[in-house]
Amino acid sequence: MRFHCLGVPHTVTNKDYVACAYTQKVLKFCKMMKDRGHTIFHYGHEDSEVECTEHITVTTNQDLQEAYGSYDWRKDFFKFDTSDAAYRAFYINSIREIGKRKEPYDFVLAFWGAGHKVVCDAFPDLTAVEPGIGYSSGSFARFKIFESYALMHNVSPIEASSRCQTDWYSVVVPNYFDLGDFEFKEEKEDYFLFLGRVYEGKGVHIAIQAAEAAGVKLKVAGQGGIVEKMSHLGYTSVPDHVEELGYADVETRKRLMANAKAGFVPSIYHEPFGGVQIEYLLSGTPTITTDWGAFVENNLHGLTGYRCRTFGDFVEAVKNIDKIDPKFCREWAEKNFSMERVAAMYEKVFVDIMNVVTNNKGWYNDFSDLSCLERYYPNIKT
Repeated sequence: MRFHCLGVPHTVTNKDYVACAYTQKVLKFCKMMKDRGHTIFHYGHEDSEVECTEHITVTTNQDLQEAYGSYDWRKDFFKFDTSDAAYRAFYINSIREIGKRKEPYDFVLAFWGAGHKVVCDAFPDLTAVEPGIGYSSGSFARFKIFESYALMHNVSPIEASSRCQTDWYSVVVPNYFDLGDFEFKEEKEDYFLFLGRVYEGKGVHIAIQAAEAAGVKLKVAGQGGIVEKMSHLGYTSVPDHVEELGYADVETRKRLMANAKAGFVPSIYHEPFGGVQIEYLLSGTPTITTDWGAFVENNLHGLTGYRCRTFGDFVEAVKNIDKIDPKFCREWAEKNFSMERVAAMYEKVFVDIMNVVTNNKGWYNDFSDLSCLERYYPNIKT
């Protein structure tokens, strides 16, 4: 199969942009599907570092400079506008370059949803797929791949469900991870960790309060800052039991997650996936999460950590974290969310779509491999 993979216009497809989950999806998808023998064209920034059949530069440092100037995304959240200079260059150049390379039945992959619609609309003769929907609005493609059942159900039109009109080609494939980016450690240091965007939506204030009530040390790493983003909650300084570290690159993340006793992921919205939760588990680090969104699928309560609904739940989770086996955490995450595992799931979806596009019996195609959809559960010792 042949895939035209669109990078995120306001970032660079490399590991330096680890804070952007969508950029990392592009990076890892290209590698894992090329390793499976597929043809991969990547369209992105000139400094991209992507394993693919061909990288095509469609944005440059000059484009990013014109659009964002000296803005430091490591200190704050990403800044972009789909009409800015970087996006304009991305659209014009991607459309031109895909036009040079396209063949019948190629896929165009819109990893950034509505931010890629302009490019996909230019090629009605190709098959547009949104391969990793983690956004609640802006979806446009006929073929949709969500990153969790929680999100798929959350955004599905209730009218369609009530009329028995659920779309067979809105499917779920979980996020996927490069095992080399993580280090498993069974012996932990004496701290808990919050790693992510530092603002109220990710629940960092809950982690701060629960750690204080339980009498433990908390490290906080990520874009933003406690005082800068949460002064409205009364934070005029960093609490004494908290160490604020700022943005964490790949190696820093690896070390922090491997050594933490547990990772807090208390998002107060329905998390579409929450990739850091799986990254903790790959490090052998239990997770303390809220009890909704993708966490219901991926955080096995009492086995990989705890899901919480009250402040008392969070404090109790901290006090009981030693009951969680780091080896179980690693095994659950490795067997279900590695790039090698998820690649087979993607292949099934794209074959199913191709059966429709080529009129090869469509939905009634009489061969399908269900084994790739199985979830692996480690042995549970009681």
